[in-house]
Amino acid sequence: MIVHCQPWIRLSIGYNPLYPILNPFHKPKPKLSQTLKMVATEANSKRPFCPSCSKPAQLCLCNRINTPGLDNSVTLTILQHSLERKHPLNSAKIARLGLKNLTVATVFDVNQEAQFVVRLLEQKSEMVSFQKGLDFDQAVENVETEELVFDGDGGTKVFGSTSLAHTGGERSLTKELSSVQAVDNSTIVTNESEFFHLEVDPMEAVQRGNEAPVITATIGKYGVISSLCHNWMPQTHMQKPKFSKILASSAARDALGRGFSVKKLQKRQHSASMESEECEEFELEVPPGSVLLFPTVCAIGIDGLDALDHDVKNLIVLDGTWAKAKRMYNENPWLELLPHLKLDLNKMSLYSEVRSQPKVGCLSTLESIVYTLKALGDTHEGLDNLLDVFESMVEDQRRCKDERLSKVSSV
Repeated sequence: MIVHCQPWIRLSIGYNPLYPILNPFHKPKPKLSQTLKMVATEANSKRPFCPSCSKPAQLCLCNRINTPGLDNSVTLTILQHSLERKHPLNSAKIARLGLKNLTVATVFDVNQEAQFVVRLLEQKSEMVSFQKGLDFDQAVENVETEELVFDGDGGTKVFGSTSLAHTGGERSLTKELSSVQAVDNSTIVTNESEFFHLEVDPMEAVQRGNEAPVITATIGKYGVISSLCHNWMPQTHMQKPKFSKILASSAARDALGRGFSVKKLQKRQHSASMESEECEEFELEVPPGSVLLFPTVCAIGIDGLDALDHDVKNLIVLDGTWAKAKRMYNENPWLELLPHLKLDLNKMSLYSEVRSQPKVGCLSTLESIVYTLKALGDTHEGLDNLLDVFESMVEDQRRCKDERLSKVSSV
């Protein structure tokens, strides 16, 4: 018997030479170079966008605003989360288009370390002011009672006028910090880096006089304060450094109430390397009469402002999802220096089901701004129009969503 054996040919996985013949309608996958060309062509053929509102030209919001650039009597400062800038349903863009007196600062999450430097806008030098013709020894004599308070994880340290020294004919601060005593009378052995890593040279601060920072802080992720430096004596010993404790000093309340500026510096890691670089994220002026619109435990309603005899001139608002807004608040502890305001409104947001809200009364950024301005006495008729524009933007998004779902269901 003759047995004929046909050899088996093992084909590579995923390839069958007969598949194109048996499936004449099969289209092979394009190569990578072809895919990139298709993506580039598709990108070039996208519909045009409005440069002002960042919406597609057909859904432009600019023409819907009846009176752009309303002269709002209460100025606005919006701290906008970085992820909110390009969100299609961001409501702050309508406020930016519709209101004249408005400032927007982009805020990023703190992933490594951030520093805050606070200076008074109109500051009578509470440190040493080196003016023309003022002798250094005379300057030291004039500030015998001046002290710089440093609150850190190790306790509260006071750097008094004894930290000033005149060595080698040059003006300098003594760096012999090992003899400094903590407020709780326990000896603190430290080195230069513990204080000077805050990027604040005390001597430079002294020489700059009125421009000297009055508060400097370093924080980590989620707002954990690692160090806090200020030049007001705390009323009590602080176990943990907190911005709110600074307001225990009446001098601090009076000085900060006249307005201050805040600069945020943050360390960011380069994508190509492991090195971090410190860069300025924002610098804002917080004028007198500023309040923060954020519902904390210590926040008061609009009616409570009369009892405090506080004239609101600038409204600071956090723009982001509620989770992001809470993180922004924690990672910007200088906000604790401001009076907190809340809206007591039993209203459903116009976002409706398009962008969910935690509960009734949780409103969008634009809704919160409009209702607060009205409660503070701003009676521009154009404010209601801004809400109409916002509602139409939400309706556009809802309609586009329904159209996409109908296309998918018809396939």
